[in-house]
Amino acid sequence: MAYPVVAIVGRPNVGKSTIFNRIAGDRISIVEDTPGVTRDRIYTRAEWLTHEFHLIDTGGIEMSDEPFMTEIKQQAEIAMDEADVIVFMVSGREGLTDADEQVAKMLYKTNKPVVLAVNKVDNFEMRNDIFDFYALGLGEPFPISGSHGTGLGDLLDEVVKHFPSDDGVPDDDTIRFSFIGRPNVGKSSLVNAMLGEERVIVSDIAGTTRDAIDTKFTTPSGDEFTMVDTAGIRKRGKVYENTEKYSVMRAMRAIDDSNVVLMVLNAEEGIRDQDKHVAGYAHEAGRAVIIVVNKWDTLEKDDHTMKEFEETIRAEFQYLSYAPIIFVSALTKQRLNKLPEIIKQVNDNHQRRIQSSVLNEVIMDALALNPAPNRNGKRLRVYYATQVSIQPPTFVVFVNEPELMHFSYERFLENQIRKAFDFTGTPVHIIKRART
Repeated sequence: MAYPVVAIVGRPNVGKSTIFNRIAGDRISIVEDTPGVTRDRIYTRAEWLTHEFHLIDTGGIEMSDEPFMTEIKQQAEIAMDEADVIVFMVSGREGLTDADEQVAKMLYKTNKPVVLAVNKVDNFEMRNDIFDFYALGLGEPFPISGSHGTGLGDLLDEVVKHFPSDDGVPDDDTIRFSFIGRPNVGKSSLVNAMLGEERVIVSDIAGTTRDAIDTKFTTPSGDEFTMVDTAGIRKRGKVYENTEKYSVMRAMRAIDDSNVVLMVLNAEEGIRDQDKHVAGYAHEAGRAVIIVVNKWDTLEKDDHTMKEFEETIRAEFQYLSYAPIIFVSALTKQRLNKLPEIIKQVNDNHQRRIQSSVLNEVIMDALALNPAPNRNGKRLRVYYATQVSIQPPTFVVFVNEPELMHFSYERFLENQIRKAFDFTGTPVHIIKRART
């Protein structure tokens, strides 16, 4: 499912990054008492009670010609456009300002739910000073304190009330897969080549595709797929930003809504940091992954080129060691006919269930092959294992003391499971649990 998106916006230095870090549970955003420090949107996955959502931190909105302010304002506008709910943050310490009123006017035009948060209300007496913010016309102001962490529960209770329902994802039996990757690696061209028609705009200019487009198609063998093109780089034809940063948000939403993710690399340009950033999110989200190297026809090749490129990919994407690699060309359609079958196979592996009796035979054989080492004078004892979920396949291993299982031994068990069963293309999660 695609998770709701919450954007925190406001003028500079009202404590947005501090609240972002509080909600995220980690110090992700830079916090500094200087206006304009947060120059780019920062994303994270967060949760409140039973609700998971994406959280966006933004730079402050200020109507001035100060350095970076124009860019920060544009990025905040894009964040608001992507958001399902907007948290408008003001400062209770400074009171209502003209800049707050200007930001509020921007928010009126979004037609999005807006929750008003008054930060820096660090003691009970200051709550009497928040009523001036009713003048903004955005409803009840929620007093919070970033430094003390108070009031966030009430604020988040109000935020989740405005989340869209979960019925936006089509409930069908088709395999949903998405192309993700940096701008201009050929995602739209791959869509057109697979469909055999000009369904989406193709251009050499990064940022042509404005919105994700779902396209259903059926292969000659009768397999049904839903394909999503996720470039989504430009909004309204006039708001521009660093396209590599903007592509991340669209990719994240598409990944959440996919069974299989096709990570597209550009053979001409090689591997960039942004490739690893986006692919890492697909891995962390537990999706099945296929690495697709596009524009393979443009390279001068010899007998070793493909092997050397594959070795480079394995070295740069060590966490995707399970992902199959295919070298294709959207222009010549080289090997594109193999993609549907690989997607189907990877999707089947992503949903594979293993009987507990068979699984435990593999685990016991692994223990006999490589007994668990001693740690701090204690030996790890593995009693039994069982599969608890799919997409991705997740196994609980019951042991005497979970802290005795070193990550290297956990990786050994995962490798033994992979040797016994075909989990190509899908991550495998192992959860250690004490037997009770």
